[in-house]
Amino acid sequence: MKIYDYNGKKNICGSRIRSARKALSLSQQELAAKLQVEGINLERDSISRIEIGTRFVADFELLTICKILNVSPSFLLGIEM
Repeated sequence: MKIYDYNGKKNICGSRIRSARKALSLSQQELAAKLQVEGINLERDSISRIEIGTRFVADFELLTICKILNVSPSFLLGIEM
């Protein structure tokens, strides 16, 4: 499976995930633990790679991250409505 880059990154939501996580004073390890409780097995280093844009984010991961960070998918995708 080929994963494409968008402006040199594998996702467009990483920086917004980082800002939402920091707004809640969550560490990457704490976010990873909360994701694991929800059934999404991501390690701290995967969170780091998502935030810097070197890891693809699956749709089910994105929705669970939204739930934990209490933000909308539109916010993480940079869609202004």
